[in-house]
Amino acid sequence: MGQQGGLRERKKRETRAALADAALRLALEKGPDQVTVEEIAEAADVSVRTFFNYFPHKEYAILGRNPEQVDRALERVRAAPPTESPLTTMWVIVQDVLRDFEEDGEMTRRGELIMSTPTLLYQLLHASIEDEQVLTAALTERMGEPPGSLRPALIVNAAGTACRMVMELHKTVPDRPVSELLTEAFQLLAQGIDTAFGPDDQKGQA
Repeated sequence: MGQQGGLRERKKRETRAALADAALRLALEKGPDQVTVEEIAEAADVSVRTFFNYFPHKEYAILGRNPEQVDRALERVRAAPPTESPLTTMWVIVQDVLRDFEEDGEMTRRGELIMSTPTLLYQLLHASIEDEQVLTAALTERMGEPPGSLRPALIVNAAGTACRMVMELHKTVPDRPVSELLTEAFQLLAQGIDTAFGPDDQKGQA
């Protein structure tokens, strides 16, 4: 990519960040349901048309949703070392996303707003499902399993669920960093969570 292309990409990132920042600030001041796309665009000093070049609706702007994260995640899945476990790959991807939110500087307030606003929580879940479907397909291919295989789908969805639960728990234990909660969550996933579950338990449920 040449210098002009690099400047163009940087400008796009700056515009997306400005819109996300403005959307979050206005949502915190007025309440998410009271904010309009026009207000967000004006606060970021761009046109409404420009807003829709970056976000399909205001909720995605408030969420700070960045499609580049999904692109990087797909690249990471495809470039993962052959010896790396699929769950470790998901852990690396989650850490990458976490760094983005930490750099954003509004992770805690954004997370609290999302968890306390049904419309935002719905949009987060909807977006997460879309992302997990794409990642599942990529992980399935990387693992050499046929489409529709359960294991890659479980790994991706378990990682996504862990992230959402950590956001919820962080409200209860704000003194524990999100990174620490995520580490514990993935350690539990790696251990199998309920390590005592086995064939005898399955017979007992029959």
